[in-house]
Amino acid sequence: MQALLERCLEAINQVVLGKPQQVRLALTCLLAKGHLLLEDLPGMGKTTLSHALADALGLSYQRIQFTSDLLPGDILGTAIFEQQSSTFVFHPGPIFAELVLADEINRATPKSQSALLEAMEEGQVSIEGETRPLPEPFFVIATQNPSSQSGTFPLPESQLDRFLMRISLGYPAAEAEKKLLQQSGQRRQLQQAEPLLSAEQLRLAQQQVQQVQASDALLDYILRLVNATRTQPQFTFGLSPRASLALLSAAKAWAYLAGRAYVIPEDVQQVLPAVVGHRLQEQTAQGQLQGGALTQHLLTTVPAL
Repeated sequence: MQALLERCLEAINQVVLGKPQQVRLALTCLLAKGHLLLEDLPGMGKTTLSHALADALGLSYQRIQFTSDLLPGDILGTAIFEQQSSTFVFHPGPIFAELVLADEINRATPKSQSALLEAMEEGQVSIEGETRPLPEPFFVIATQNPSSQSGTFPLPESQLDRFLMRISLGYPAAEAEKKLLQQSGQRRQLQQAEPLLSAEQLRLAQQQVQQVQASDALLDYILRLVNATRTQPQFTFGLSPRASLALLSAAKAWAYLAGRAYVIPEDVQQVLPAVVGHRLQEQTAQGQLQGGALTQHLLTTVPAL
């Protein structure tokens, strides 16, 4: 299975150039049954990454363009009355796909953003008094523009907490960008190729990730990291138990990708910035800021053993 996953990583890296760490984190997030938030400036390859994942893994794909006039029914679907049968027939929305791209999620109102909460947490949606299951696997990739840009609505903490990881692609290196200009048709080749992994194989991989072992010493390390955010004064508030579980799940998936059946502290350290960066805030003279520096503080001050 690891060989197949490495082939998927290689194929995606041929499209998303110069970002192997971010690509590996995205696949880790999927294997851990989480959801991914991509925060960056427009044009950095966020949509390209989501397409590449869907193509390499053979997942059904739907894109939702979030705008200020988007309604929850546009995401979930709605029941429409049909005269021929004199009944209401449910027409599923784009949420009923294995990989859903919520593009520019922070350009929609909080009411529309909240339509994703149940889907992301429970793997189901409640519409017209009926609960409808979503496909399995179910993976949401949301893209977000920086809050400093006009026309954005900040995601509430409850919505941010539903994302297992938040990553940023950033500007490519000069060599990678030159290669991008030379191979502008590479993404089309991946779309035309056969998927490298079936949905059944992906579900099996997700089940195997859950069986990766974590020792008591490793769990104590995670607890020390979490407890530091709850007791040290620079943190506005500490990490929740959900964040503890997210950190463990992501570390297991990272270890699984590395071909190991057990987690080591380095696995936790590799995924920590992506898992907890969007869950932490520090108090400054200018107000509350979500701090990437806080994760670095945890890595340098909390002992692994």
